[in-house]
Amino acid sequence: MKDATIIKTGVIGTVIAAICCFTPVLVIGLGVVGLSAWLGWLDYVLFPALAAFMGITAYGLWRRQRAAACCKTGKTTTKEDI
Repeated sequence: MKDATIIKTGVIGTVIAAICCFTPVLVIGLGVVGLSAWLGWLDYVLFPALAAFMGITAYGLWRRQRAAACCKTGKTTTKEDI
């Protein structure tokens, strides 16, 4: 997977999870549709999802930095190195 794809996935997931965690978007949305019973366990899903997407973003940035440092030194990276 390309570094840019990993970073985009992580950032988009982080933003969506953060919006759902820190704003009442899901509370209002689920309440309107009649699914407010699901709100009790929502934090058990959203906070780990936020942490996972932040980890994916950090991993993508780390891979990009590693590739940039590799190119500066002139060393080529093979699939086995990554």
